Amino acid sequence: MKVEQIYTGCLAQGAYYIESNGEAAIIDPLRETEPYLRKAQDNGTEIKYIFETHFHADFVSGHLDLAKKTGAKIVYGPKAETTYEKHTAKDGEIFKLGNVSIKILHTPGHTPESTTYLLLDENGKEYAIFTGDTLFIGDVGRPDLAQKKGDLTKEDLAGWLYDSLREKIMPLPDDVLVYPAHGAGSACGKNMSKDTWDTLGNQKEFNYALRADMTREEFIKEVTDGLLPPPQYFAKNAKMNKSGYESIDVVMERGALPLSPRAFEAAANEHDALILDVRDKAEFVKGFVPNSIFIGLDGSFAPWVGALIPDLMQAILIVAPEGKEEETVKRLARVGYDNAIGYLKGGYKAWETAGMETDRIETIDIPQLVQTYQGNDKINILDVRKPGEWEAEHIKDGQSFPLDFINEKMSEIKKDKQYYMHCRSGYRSTIAASILKARGFENLINIHGTFDDISGSEIPTTAYVCPSTLK
Repeated sequence: MKVEQIYTGCLAQGAYYIESNGEAAIIDPLRETEPYLRKAQDNGTEIKYIFETHFHADFVSGHLDLAKKTGAKIVYGPKAETTYEKHTAKDGEIFKLGNVSIKILHTPGHTPESTTYLLLDENGKEYAIFTGDTLFIGDVGRPDLAQKKGDLTKEDLAGWLYDSLREKIMPLPDDVLVYPAHGAGSACGKNMSKDTWDTLGNQKEFNYALRADMTREEFIKEVTDGLLPPPQYFAKNAKMNKSGYESIDVVMERGALPLSPRAFEAAANEHDALILDVRDKAEFVKGFVPNSIFIGLDGSFAPWVGALIPDLMQAILIVAPEGKEEETVKRLARVGYDNAIGYLKGGYKAWETAGMETDRIETIDIPQLVQTYQGNDKINILDVRKPGEWEAEHIKDGQSFPLDFINEKMSEIKKDKQYYMHCRSGYRSTIAASILKARGFENLINIHGTFDDISGSEIPTTAYVCPSTLK
């Protein structure tokens, strides 16, 4: 028996390859099929099953393309309704895979169809559980992402999750391995660990949601408290996973089309395309194609694309480092952005060499900010970090302007004012500055550097104090 976790950091997502005696199963595959096909070929195995733990919201799964290419059977747990052919398993149903078995544990709560897969080894012993978004390391799945059905509420789903954990998962032996679908950085939970697997015994001891003395009411309150609104693309990805989507091969062929600077410009005008620049932030601010939006491949690329580009069918043109164009198309497709229509051949350097119009964003480092602040402490500071980060500590008199809600917050700032923008490292502030620049805000100064450096400098910082705590 062989179990391998295939972890993709930019999505904080874990897919799984299970193999026994010439047969393999894939759990929660990503959109691209090549890694799984290559692994099975290298090991001389046949992919027999594709197990889906639920309708994923934060990425488009690769189950349909993988099934077409291998003949493998797609398996969901109870209550999963799709428009394509699949096997809807019954609670307790067992699937043979070589010399091992996989047992269905229906664990609704994160979503109604959420299912945990229990791997039984060659001797029938419980070896591991693949929990999807039911149980994470240090957390559990948020209960507010399922598509609304009737009067079902997040409190109802949280109650189901409490029952699922205590009736199906916690009774299992402590040495059972826990393999979740996500780790820290995913928006599918609140406080996930950086660890990507653990033993169930450790989780019973350290995971707040598995406390033995926790009542159902306490659980519901804790898992529903402090949930931020889900990214707008979540419901759209869940629908694609449920209803189907275009083949990744077609998407890649359409998006990986090299365009000369003139053809690139013409395509942008003809298709009203969004120009997405995925280079390093330090390179982007020095010069870019006018009206480009920056979201760098070296950061949390896919989640920010999903959070900030509202239309999955938006035509997208790519400016990427040479050699990274196809990777960009693939990473867009992972979250359902299938309408990339080409990339700038030769990258930004080709655009400059052709004498095309360019733009830039003024950028300073922390020492320069200190000098500016000492000369004028009334400058306008936009802090684009998350609300919780801002509340923990922020520049005194700074304005909370979270990137997550930039479209809603844009009316709060004025085009005739100058703004200094920062985040934790400069990645998010560069994204925000590019969006504002494309919307006609010209008086922007982006700050590259860490917030720790700001906090340790002469610039005064403070923490948010809840009014209810004031005497």
